Amino acid sequence: MHVKTIKSLAVIIAALGSLSAIPAHAGKTLDGIKARGQLVCGVNVGLPGFSAADSNGKWSGLDVDTCRALAAATLGDADKVKYVPLNTQQRFTALQSGEIDVLARNTTFTLTRDASLGLEQTVATYYDGQGFLVPVKSKLKSAKQLKGQTVCVQAGTTTEKNLTDFSRSNGLNIKTVVFEQLEAAQNAYFSGRCIAYTTDASALASTRNKVAKTPADHVILPEVISKEPLGPMVRRGDDEWFTIVKWTIYGLIEAEEYGITQANVDSLKTTSADPVVKRILGNGEDSGKLLGLDKDWMARAIKATGNYGEIFERNVGPKSALGLPRGVNNQWNNGGLMYAMPIR
Repeated sequence: MHVKTIKSLAVIIAALGSLSAIPAHAGKTLDGIKARGQLVCGVNVGLPGFSAADSNGKWSGLDVDTCRALAAATLGDADKVKYVPLNTQQRFTALQSGEIDVLARNTTFTLTRDASLGLEQTVATYYDGQGFLVPVKSKLKSAKQLKGQTVCVQAGTTTEKNLTDFSRSNGLNIKTVVFEQLEAAQNAYFSGRCIAYTTDASALASTRNKVAKTPADHVILPEVISKEPLGPMVRRGDDEWFTIVKWTIYGLIEAEEYGITQANVDSLKTTSADPVVKRILGNGEDSGKLLGLDKDWMARAIKATGNYGEIFERNVGPKSALGLPRGVNNQWNNGGLMYAMPIR
């Protein structure tokens, strides 16, 4: 090969290589967040364990912690979040219209939602599945014993469609009683209008603790009839913001894998020799500049909420009010589905 050709190729390769180090433009959503000094996060109107406000108006839950981590990463303060409670019918419109920056509201990722709403699904923060809540006195042990029975369900949800599919495929002729509002469906079940209430299993546990006069009088049947990967969504068309949300969640998951916690994040930032830990905490390669953020973005997020495991245990885990097992929401190397793309 001619010497000039070799030199030209070398210049091109070097130029292409340098592109990877070009800082990212922040994007219009992040620009708006910084301009107002606040992240606007769409959440459930009240689902303990995921997003619920106490008597003082303080929000908590797994989805709320996602919002807090994003605020810490982008604004430097986890408290700079405005929570907008949204019901099932409002949630997508609020995101599409720009009323909120991110929808973190126990929402299932599906093909239809991904392809037809003008929205982007980011990363699953909780792998769920649909179940059934029944009174203990009904003596029902299986969802397949619901033949010809009435089941309360909320309209306009994947839950309603899954129930229809389950009934048809098993020849159960279940009589669905559909309600527009979540509270109406729950109240109908607890008042005895339906023999069962169906939604995501995690929401059933939350509802039983929150609404039932005596939670022990109700049991969740063992069958899980669907896959319900839940996670935040953003508007399509702002790749920079989509990337920030996605990698903040990956960072929380990878922090757990590498033992970075809310308690030790500061010390590890200065003492760890692990290249992965150093990258996550901004003490090695500066990943922040590729996102339009500073080098401490992920360290702040972990400091604010803890890693994914800490978020799970605090809000929905076995020692929380919901008492849910870690199950498939465990780390990939511990039998679960939580597998973060590497920060490098």
